Amino acid sequence: MLHPILIVLILAVIQGIAEFLPISSSGHLVIFGRFLGKATESPTMEIILHAGTLGSILVVFWRRILNLLTSDRRVIPLLIVGTIPAAVVGLTLKSQCEWLLKNPLLAGCMLLVTGGILIVLGRLKPREGEYQSMSWWSAIAVGAFQAVAVLPGVSRSGSTILGGRMLGLKNDDSVTFSFLLAIPAIGGATVLALKDVVETIQAGEALDYSLTEMALGAVVSFIVGIVALKWLIGWSKQDRLHWFAWWCIPFGIVVIVLALTHVI
Repeated sequence: MLHPILIVLILAVIQGIAEFLPISSSGHLVIFGRFLGKATESPTMEIILHAGTLGSILVVFWRRILNLLTSDRRVIPLLIVGTIPAAVVGLTLKSQCEWLLKNPLLAGCMLLVTGGILIVLGRLKPREGEYQSMSWWSAIAVGAFQAVAVLPGVSRSGSTILGGRMLGLKNDDSVTFSFLLAIPAIGGATVLALKDVVETIQAGEALDYSLTEMALGAVVSFIVGIVALKWLIGWSKQDRLHWFAWWCIPFGIVVIVLALTHVI
């Protein structure tokens, strides 16, 4: 069994890379978590790592976020309604069949779906729409793409960027709206996770990871996330996101074989 700090570092790097590159952080955490051992199966740690990458979004998109409070205030309600589908689906799955969210076979199958999403994304013609002028229905539609990404192996960034592009947004605006949409979703989940941590401490129960280990995970995923997010923005401008399909599809097939043969 690896030392808990080493496990946290590995998971934080995976989260920081896979949250922004369109390869599914949840799917990779489920898959690599099986290799690293049962100690990695901590919903609280997963959310803490997501909180670190939320910080990455706030740093990289701080100007766009500042605009939301000034000239782009119309976008705020669009983000709120766009978050509703993922919130409904996520809370339903968590309460009714949480085991499904930790299934490596499902993650492998959904990586194939992500590969297909990226291939479709690469075939779309350039659009010219701006996210500031989106309709309410368009915001809900992109939110529905985000809701599908609740399943492990479906890339949240890949699916929402595809949704934005299909609805007429240009590359840069589709990426921007995708990650602005992540702020309320990840922020809400982080608040719930912190509430669970506080309640666990108050009840005198042991946490899956120490507060120091959780803080380390958040910091590492934050730093790696900044690098990965800037990388994704550059690749998106060059219309190269579909290249990641050639990671998702072969890796998904390998994971499916390993899951069916009970290796993981």
